[in-house]
Amino acid sequence: MIITSSILISFAIGIVVGILFVYKKSGTHGKNRQQKQKDMRKAKIMDLFATRFEVKNNDVERMFSVSDATATNYLSELEKEGKIRQVGSRGRFVTYEKIKG
Repeated sequence: MIITSSILISFAIGIVVGILFVYKKSGTHGKNRQQKQKDMRKAKIMDLFATRFEVKNNDVERMFSVSDATATNYLSELEKEGKIRQVGSRGRFVTYEKIKG
């Protein structure tokens, strides 16, 4: 009876470890969450244009408490998607405007 219980417990532990390994290996659980967060943040950036004519990188940094690089990435993605356009070439004079359409 003790041997059978030990075998069942070992088998159950093996199954759990196997499931966790496959889940971790797939890596999609964290990426989906990150993508959803990014999409939500980009939507909120677009919502800013309802009340503002232009948005700056610093506005995005403050809004989400993110780094300059992260804010730039969000704005660059929106620009590549054709939703906004960059005005100015560099530095603090760069702003973004919503593309009408």
